[in-house]
Amino acid sequence: MKVLILGIGLQGRAALYHLANSPDVEEIIAADSDLERAEVYARKFGGGKTSCVKLDAEDHDVVLKLMSSGVDVVIELLPSYFADVMSELAIEAGVHLVNASSASQKLDTEAAQKGITILPQFGMDPGIDLVMCAKAIGELDEVQELYSYGAGFPEPEAANNPLKYKITWTFEGVLRSYKRHARILLEGEPIDIPATEMFADQNIHTVHVDGIGELEAFPNGDALRYIDLFGLGRNLRAMGRFACRWPGHCAFWKKLVDLRFLDEETIKVGSIEVVPREFLCSLLEPQLQYGDDERDVAFIRADARGLKAGRRTRIVYELIDYRNLSTGLLAMNRTVGFTTSIGAQMIVRGDIKRRGVLSPARDVDSDVFLGELRKCEMRISRREESW
Repeated sequence: MKVLILGIGLQGRAALYHLANSPDVEEIIAADSDLERAEVYARKFGGGKTSCVKLDAEDHDVVLKLMSSGVDVVIELLPSYFADVMSELAIEAGVHLVNASSASQKLDTEAAQKGITILPQFGMDPGIDLVMCAKAIGELDEVQELYSYGAGFPEPEAANNPLKYKITWTFEGVLRSYKRHARILLEGEPIDIPATEMFADQNIHTVHVDGIGELEAFPNGDALRYIDLFGLGRNLRAMGRFACRWPGHCAFWKKLVDLRFLDEETIKVGSIEVVPREFLCSLLEPQLQYGDDERDVAFIRADARGLKAGRRTRIVYELIDYRNLSTGLLAMNRTVGFTTSIGAQMIVRGDIKRRGVLSPARDVDSDVFLGELRKCEMRISRREESW
């Protein structure tokens, strides 16, 4: 198969590596705004299968030409605001597309009519978590509670700064997520959590992860938008999506939120206009980088609770991955980039047959997908217990 990757950044280089090591992939086109960067990673990870082109994602004619160059599938790993237009161009070009962000459901009918698969939200979180949640849900007769967790953080030896945190994707993206309101379900009632309160004591809890230890969990976006997608009914009493960090993270960021360091409104500093969040990002980002010998951890948990054969049963799936120091690829790179590569290959191979705008929660064969992740030496476990 022939694959086009749009964006050879942190996650794109991992997709490139995974594709280059697949015997099913014969040719890869790596397109990036920074041609020199793309060529560096093509030499390092491209396996002799990769050619590079300079990409201007705003030039839709050029993108359309790339998509129409005989490729079987496109992996789109550009900034999230390009997601819909790239999906539209893929449909116009008549080529399948996978991304780690989103795609408008309005494109579903047109894509299906043209025999095109658009697989969005197929990264780590959302992505792997949605597949594991659907698998856990499918093993219960009745689901009463559903919780999912996604986390990226340094292993203890690398948690050597005051925040015990380092960057595995854009820090601007991290800070945006720290100003996002959340919704959970508690005792059958929707609960809205304002962005200013996501780090408040009443909204965080602790989870224990074998082999890692205790982590803080805080709300991560709107969990309730997945209720219909998972086909959950009136018996659902509690649901939440959470991010995790080392203990102390939430208390620190609650102070910064309260002091308005994450605000986007310009303020005057002497004669200079400054955006507080931009200042914070510029100050901290250089200090929060991983050393070449330091590893990050990616952690995902899907926790479904309900009834199975009349018994109160809890099904938990977990994935844990670490940076591969020989390749330099971070666990976050791997869990996102490898996932998009696997999804692209599943579409072309026919493991994913449905056409239109799909969802990992509904349209991906979990056994095939998780089996491919295990081949990448990611640790995936399952446990079943009474609750």
